[in-house]
Amino acid sequence: MNETFHLYPIGVVKKTDTTVSIEIYDDYTDGLLGLDGFSHIAVFYWFDQNDTAEKRRVLQVHPRKDSRNPLTGVFATHSPQRPNLIGLTVCKIRSIHSGSIEIEDIDAFDGTPVIDLKCYIPGSVGEKDVRLPDWV
Repeated sequence: MNETFHLYPIGVVKKTDTTVSIEIYDDYTDGLLGLDGFSHIAVFYWFDQNDTAEKRRVLQVHPRKDSRNPLTGVFATHSPQRPNLIGLTVCKIRSIHSGSIEIEDIDAFDGTPVIDLKCYIPGSVGEKDVRLPDWV
């Protein structure tokens, strides 16, 4: 099994006072064909501005940075502190123009590298089958 993987950014998050967008690099814009038929996308990005060796070793946190919540393993949270700093946010698409996808918002900083996009298709898990802990 490979112990090392190489990820290549396909674009970058851009935030201004009025807009949030994902700017796709020219080499990857052909992959946007047909995306305009979807209302939402799953955006995978790298928490590059949170990357330290110490933070990568954190395996338990209080969810939502709230000490009233129980100490919980990072795999059971959305904490940005994790062994591999992959973020995922489902975003509503406002518009797509050339290599720019304007979205409503994303839990990432301006300049964050985007590593992948996937069209969002709801219903893969029925709502009645979902179970959540009390702190959610």
